[in-house]
Amino acid sequence: MVTEPYASHLGGDAFCIVCPRGSDETLAVNASGAAPLRTDPSAFGRTVPQRGSRSFSVPGLVSAWGALHSRYGKLLPTAALAQAIEYAEHGFPAGYAYCRAFRQTFGATACDVPALVATMLTGLDHLPRPGEIIRQPALAQTLRQIAAGGAEAFYRGPIASAIARRVRADGGWLSEEDLAAHEPDVRKPLATTYRGHVVHGQPPVSQGLILLEALNIAELWDLPAMAWDAADRHHLLLEASKLAAADRDGHMGDPRVVRDRSAELVSKEHARSRARQIDLQRAAQAPPPGQLGSDTTYFLAGDRDGVVSLIQSVFCGFGAGYVVPECGVLMNNRMTGFSLDPGCPNVLAPGKRTMHTLNAYVVTRDGLPVLVGGTPGGHVQVQSNLQVLSSVIDAGLDVQRAIEAPRWQWRREGEGTVVEIEERAGAALVADLRGRGHDVRPIGGWAQGSSYQLMRIDPETGAMHVGSDPRCDGQAVAF
Repeated sequence: MVTEPYASHLGGDAFCIVCPRGSDETLAVNASGAAPLRTDPSAFGRTVPQRGSRSFSVPGLVSAWGALHSRYGKLLPTAALAQAIEYAEHGFPAGYAYCRAFRQTFGATACDVPALVATMLTGLDHLPRPGEIIRQPALAQTLRQIAAGGAEAFYRGPIASAIARRVRADGGWLSEEDLAAHEPDVRKPLATTYRGHVVHGQPPVSQGLILLEALNIAELWDLPAMAWDAADRHHLLLEASKLAAADRDGHMGDPRVVRDRSAELVSKEHARSRARQIDLQRAAQAPPPGQLGSDTTYFLAGDRDGVVSLIQSVFCGFGAGYVVPECGVLMNNRMTGFSLDPGCPNVLAPGKRTMHTLNAYVVTRDGLPVLVGGTPGGHVQVQSNLQVLSSVIDAGLDVQRAIEAPRWQWRREGEGTVVEIEERAGAALVADLRGRGHDVRPIGGWAQGSSYQLMRIDPETGAMHVGSDPRCDGQAVAF
């Protein structure tokens, strides 16, 4: 947040799954905010704008911190936030990725550049250069207030008033009432079994159900008998992922507003019906939903008391490109996740939460956590989760090898689907997938859009095997 504002910030959202050791109380926290109550969908044309004062929902991140701390926290909030406050107040040296993010964003978008620069780069009159010290005194003061008053200090009182005043002055809809009404959703995660494991995934409004449904479909084939680079294996995972994504788009929305179909979508029966639609020799370009009865921060942590898998984001790089100078808060642009099609279950409406790309997972076996992982990457997150989990469980790769293995990502283009695959996967795999009708386009050797972090816990010794993706600046740390 302080050192990576383009990926996550106080004005963003968070999702996490917590699995305490020796307890069956695995919990999922959904801290995504709703569209402001004053939202007027008719004010938009065909799409919600990516930037500006009307592109953000109620920020939920701080409420996730509060929910986690009240249940599991052992440090005082002042101690937990001390290092972040130190970096914001006294500064940190800008790294290469930090400087590159500013260069790539400013000048190429409609960001409120003067306010962002003045707030996030206090004392500088130019975009940051590697090694320059970055100070954010307004953010430091906001963090102090949260440390002293908890999450409540963000959603009520001076911080909320400052945010609402600034937004109102700029023609936005977010109000003090919206902030005060926000509460995180804390409940049991979705879950399915996969080859003797239990995979705990994020419930709606997260897209985590895509991972669980895709695993259910993949389980119907003998993937462990296939080589890691077998074209059949990658084709099946691609097709399973596309079918699950189509179900999300066709059936899912905020369960407080539309019917929650997640239990049906992650059922084994539904997986069998969807699996019958897979042609082993031919790719489906745009599968329809089945019938029923961009920039993010991810981290995981584990100790003798349990594990947590947490992801937080402002969505696109620098979110809405909108900062509240008085408190140093950068806002998300999650409103762009809504549809403006009145027939879509994810259609924009006041007080409604959009379907969310953020998701996290924990895998258990015999009641103990054995795998914890996740990644940034927008819609690519669940695709990467599927590939990495299959690499570990089906192919037997260790965590670092599973992370470093070449990956693909698919996206819709026109009426079809494009599959981008890292060129390290090899010409033979690319040719075979093209022969099945996949529109395959090789990309750079490490260019897939995820930044994976993964931990495996040995159920016999308790040893933690941790891997970090060389595609990003992440790292594994023990202390």
